[in-house]
Amino acid sequence: MADELTPEIPEEEQPKKTHKQRKNGLYPGVSDELAENMRTGWADTELHGLEPIAQAAHTAARRAALSERFPGERLVVPAGRLKTRSNDTEYPFRASTEYAYLTGDQTENGVLVLEPTGETGHTATIYLLPRSDRENGEFWLSGQGELWVGRRHSLAEAEQLLGIPAQDVRELAEALTEAEGPVRAVRGHDAVIESALTDKVTKERDEELRVYLSEARAVKDEFEIGELQKAVDSTVRGFEDVVKVLDKAEATSERYIEGTFFLRARVEGNDIGYGSICAAGSHACTLHWVRNDGDVRSGDLLLLDAGVETHSLYTADVTRTLPINGTYTDIQRKIYDAVYESQEAGIAAVKPGAKFRDFHDASQHVLAEKLVEWGLLEGPVERVLELGLQRRWTLHGTGHMLGMDVHDCAAARTEAYVDGTLEPGMCLTVEPGLYFQADDLTVPEEYRGIGVRIEDDILVTEDGNRNLSAGLPRTSTDVEAWMARLKG
Repeated sequence: MADELTPEIPEEEQPKKTHKQRKNGLYPGVSDELAENMRTGWADTELHGLEPIAQAAHTAARRAALSERFPGERLVVPAGRLKTRSNDTEYPFRASTEYAYLTGDQTENGVLVLEPTGETGHTATIYLLPRSDRENGEFWLSGQGELWVGRRHSLAEAEQLLGIPAQDVRELAEALTEAEGPVRAVRGHDAVIESALTDKVTKERDEELRVYLSEARAVKDEFEIGELQKAVDSTVRGFEDVVKVLDKAEATSERYIEGTFFLRARVEGNDIGYGSICAAGSHACTLHWVRNDGDVRSGDLLLLDAGVETHSLYTADVTRTLPINGTYTDIQRKIYDAVYESQEAGIAAVKPGAKFRDFHDASQHVLAEKLVEWGLLEGPVERVLELGLQRRWTLHGTGHMLGMDVHDCAAARTEAYVDGTLEPGMCLTVEPGLYFQADDLTVPEEYRGIGVRIEDDILVTEDGNRNLSAGLPRTSTDVEAWMARLKG
């Protein structure tokens, strides 16, 4: 990795005319002759006639709804800033969900401001970093300059793409400091913006804004549904990729599975939507096993929970539990089929007008029945469910909303989410599981170390539901046939 000349400080805080020398840099400075040479001889690369991004009309509608909800108030929604990974290297940037949902933009330091036009209505402006300055040398001297990290869109280009008037974000903090009137802001992403608003906002009002934006994402529009299907389709291909290289994973570790799926995510999408769970053997009993450094052994199960995130930041969330050698043992099949039956009951309960909790209750009822039937719990089933006794081996809820966040709409009010009612356009996961820990002495030894989860992404439709991830087989027999076909 090349060693740039300047320290990593926020670009808008860097001097306008000079750039500080990096400590231990190999060049002593910049001569006047070199500075002058770098200012000239560059072609005009401004882009003209750009088409709006695919979701521009949808983001405009979302901003209009937001404006109607909070009349007469200034609304500030930041994208966030680069976060340091170590010393002078940063994590890959991912814009805040609220900002990306309202703008379609994904660049660091961006801020959307809705300025009230009176008692009703707002004027939206997006504040962005302009192209790095060639006159003062920023484009080649700054660690975030164009020659170091790539070209940014000009403000004029951004306006064409996003359909929002754009201004220089480096002037925003001062303007917000001097602004008057009621303000709400999305917190937790941009300390500079929050500092400028410190005496103008309250936690309670800002939380109301965050809750609104979380609930607004519950019902997906046509663009969002298409992106979720795209994410799922890529995820299906990623699962196929993994099955084809299980022999290589056996020779190495779970990391091979993780890397294989990640390749598909990066080739077809923006990234993975969350840390991939590549849990072989007893690791499948750890719900969020993301270390992915264990052995992959023939005869064990692989619980693969992974999702591709599209370029527009919508993610899939799919789980399959696969026999590494292609064939379930009798006890593995028994547990797998029970989870499948539970999932079938859960999916059947997903429909418009149903309570959000209905699919969870339906799935849990089947699992409780199985645990009583197997002699692991004393019935009746209603007693088991009332006391939650099945949770020793099921642990988690049966699903969650899905969208731009893998656990989407998380800030929504309880009465609007888990106590709410399903509507067409909502997308959720149905993912029951059974997990028998390796050290659990309350179950027969043959159960121990087996973890099974089956998860699909379900869209609520006008007349029921659609399984977006139906491209992956679910029954134990179909899984075995699918794996045999892929392995050739």
